[in-house]
Amino acid sequence: MKDRYGRKIEYMRVSITDRCNLRCKYCMPDGCDKVSHNDILSYEDMERICTAASRIGITKFKVTGGEPLVRVGCPDFVKRLKDIPGTEQVTLTTNGVELERYMDDLVAAGLDAVNISLDTMDPDRFRYITGGGSLERTMSGIDAAVKSGIRTKINCLIQKDFNEDETDRFAELAFGKGIDVRFIEMMPIGAGNPDLGVANRQILMKLRTRWPELEPDESVHGNGPAVYFRHPEKSGSIGFISAMHGVFCSSCNRIRLTSQGLIKPCLCYEDSVDLKPVLSGTIEEIQEKLTEAVLMKPGQHCFNNAPKRSERRMMSQIGG
Repeated sequence: MKDRYGRKIEYMRVSITDRCNLRCKYCMPDGCDKVSHNDILSYEDMERICTAASRIGITKFKVTGGEPLVRVGCPDFVKRLKDIPGTEQVTLTTNGVELERYMDDLVAAGLDAVNISLDTMDPDRFRYITGGGSLERTMSGIDAAVKSGIRTKINCLIQKDFNEDETDRFAELAFGKGIDVRFIEMMPIGAGNPDLGVANRQILMKLRTRWPELEPDESVHGNGPAVYFRHPEKSGSIGFISAMHGVFCSSCNRIRLTSQGLIKPCLCYEDSVDLKPVLSGTIEEIQEKLTEAVLMKPGQHCFNNAPKRSERRMMSQIGG
């Protein structure tokens, strides 16, 4: 269906848990409040919501967390989403820690693509930013995804005085493995501090000093707002998701389902529609609530206007 601004809403991010096996400082730092297990939706309820969503035109689902692979049964849930009539695509966002273990199951379930979060390829920096994580395990997950043959993307957040010197290494990773590496600007959500972020235009300028041949890549890479560049003599692409310096709200095509049953029309605002009261009702009642949420979508976020931002929860509680 279309929202009030004529945008076709066809994509829903589905957070299946707020738990994670890492403690990334800008997403889920130590001490972050966790939702009670009793408040997390069952897979059955999530499947009903997604079935209702398909009836209003949602054809693409992204399974997220927290870290989705820490919840038992994630691959089976992927299959259940794939089996919903009208589903065109199911993808997954993960930190990669458990990806090697579950990759075969995910492929068997019909997963179409995977996004893996990776902010540094330095083991010490990785332990620091993730609160003790193992770079080796995430890199093994990346290798497993590439080997499986499904579309693989790396999501990288560049921060001042931390990993600014690694942009070339990430480009080399894209070229070497023939995958997409996307640089994502820091957003002021939860513990995210945009003052520590680096504008994507600066990253592109830096990359072009080494690879002046980089050119716009107009091919379709997925459902999101990334702008891509490619090297004519190399495989793989470099993407930029510029939420702070390249507002892309006019083409926004998504809503978000939190693990607690809230539909968020926009990441920037706390406004949401609670589906829990209608989960024991009919699919049609859930459809009505989803339609209400779509029609609530604002025309644009206000990340650059702090007084107007109303979302105060951590990213892990919303759904990454």
